[in-house]
Amino acid sequence: MEKPALPPDNKLFKEMKPPSASKMKEFLAVCLKLLLGICLLPAVYASSACFGQQLYNLEGNVIKAFVWGIVAFVGFYFFVWEPAPVFKRGFRILEIVFQFFSPLVKFAPYALPIYTILIFLAFFILSPFMNLREYLDAIIFLAGFTFALHVVYCAKTMRTGKEAGKLKSGYIFGFSVIYILDMILMAFFFNLAFEKFSFLNFFNSAYHITKNIYIIVFRQLFL
Repeated sequence: MEKPALPPDNKLFKEMKPPSASKMKEFLAVCLKLLLGICLLPAVYASSACFGQQLYNLEGNVIKAFVWGIVAFVGFYFFVWEPAPVFKRGFRILEIVFQFFSPLVKFAPYALPIYTILIFLAFFILSPFMNLREYLDAIIFLAGFTFALHVVYCAKTMRTGKEAGKLKSGYIFGFSVIYILDMILMAFFFNLAFEKFSFLNFFNSAYHITKNIYIIVFRQLFL
């Protein structure tokens, strides 16, 4: 009985070669980002819920204007036109602004909703000189519309980037961080614009809800 021929040039041993150190580091980085992204999900939920609670304290027309701004963007996005050029232009503006500060040049365009910031800045600057009360609904509507534009296109840009074919660990982590920072920024602006919106209550409530979720999960897993 003939013995099976061995693969030439030790091909069999080459195929069984353990992964390189760089691939191991990449795999560990993917796992770490995925774990951190999952750990941030309670904070994503808490920030959204607490922002909604504080928003509920405002006048009904303000709540409706902000919610309808978000709804209007979703409808516009799906049924009329995808305003990607508008987002890209704002993205480019922030890249130019932060081009001399390299640590933020890649992060700031995602973290800062430029159009929403400009709307609130215009409101704060003009308020001492003009009575903007009659335009308040329109201003808050635009704030909701531009905020939804920023969040949706940040998520889309990160999800369809160079890592589109790989595990979305970086996407989960990165978008969670950006979303939480955006909610904090929006809460800060609403706190400045409305007396009944408390940034301190928003932050404390979000912190306690997040902490309680971590405690519950820890007890379920380890106790």
